[in-house]
Amino acid sequence: MTDSRLDLVLVNTPIGCLGSGRGGGVELTFRSVIQGLVERGHRLTVVTGRGSKLPRGCSDVALVEVDGEDQPSWQHANSDAPVVMPRHSLLPQLWQAALSRSAHADAVLNFGYDWLPLWITPFLPQRLFHLISMGAVTEVMREAIETLGRWDDRRLAFHTRRQAADFSLPAPAVVVGNGFDVTNYVFQPKGGGPLGWAGRIAPEKGLEDAAAAAAALGDRLLVWGFREDEAYAEHVEATVPSGTIEWRGFLATPELQQDLGLCRALINTPKWNEAYGNVVVEAMACGVPVIAYDRGGPGELIEPGLNGWLVPPDDVVALESAITRCDRIDRFACRQWVESHATYEVLSRRIEAWIRAGLMADGNITAMQ
Repeated sequence: MTDSRLDLVLVNTPIGCLGSGRGGGVELTFRSVIQGLVERGHRLTVVTGRGSKLPRGCSDVALVEVDGEDQPSWQHANSDAPVVMPRHSLLPQLWQAALSRSAHADAVLNFGYDWLPLWITPFLPQRLFHLISMGAVTEVMREAIETLGRWDDRRLAFHTRRQAADFSLPAPAVVVGNGFDVTNYVFQPKGGGPLGWAGRIAPEKGLEDAAAAAAALGDRLLVWGFREDEAYAEHVEATVPSGTIEWRGFLATPELQQDLGLCRALINTPKWNEAYGNVVVEAMACGVPVIAYDRGGPGELIEPGLNGWLVPPDDVVALESAITRCDRIDRFACRQWVESHATYEVLSRRIEAWIRAGLMADGNITAMQ
């Protein structure tokens, strides 16, 4: 390579196409990285499921769409669950397409939390890098990530220190955070609206605790997100008075941020070690303070008294108390935190630095100019 540009192949999660919402926070991260790397002048090939839509301003990106059945999410697996692959899984189709187009690429960047790409990495001439999107949710995935880390820990990056701490690694982990297109979020200086909650509607997200806190305070709770587990959604609604929950569905960012910005606080109640907490940052970008369990990634994003409050995990009473103090938070400080720590420009610089460091260690690329 003779100039500062990188030729990269980016592989999306094998759960849903880009823009469907089924990929959860990985989708938002993927879009941000694409946009940031394009603006930094890199050549990108994006491999993703059929029906995907690229971010604006990315018309020069080579889009490769493939067909296949969604891979089961590891989020719902027991700790001793085996590796499972549907007969016509999207996962191997993504990697067949990616590897066939990466012979002359500087690196391949994987966004899917899956065993297969981790396992094949040491056996390929292509240089694979993995942005790990979850903690050690199962033993087989823990072992795959730790084994790759022992082989070459430069090939792994994580969103937060708390997430990386789930794994036994030979050296301090590369932590890149996350980032978003802040121009997509309108700052709304006035609070006083209802409470909000956003995420996939699934048990590990803890919606029932947010609903219970809202009900105890006599508040409405606006809920946005893909209803992944319909039985769970119905159960949560049945546990609180009628009218407490107002289902808003899965909305694209322009519509979501308009509604979200009207809230006086976002409630974040993960029941598992959330790797980052995208919706936490989305809310703050609108000026909305966040009340969250001090568990996983959100515990590194929220500075108590500045952009929200942290409470002990699973303590609904503490959640209620913190909600009553949300008006003490300066909404402009919430927005400022995002602009300083979590833009897609910041994320793409960190991603680029991580990849270049790994490539330089192999003697494959010059330093960033």
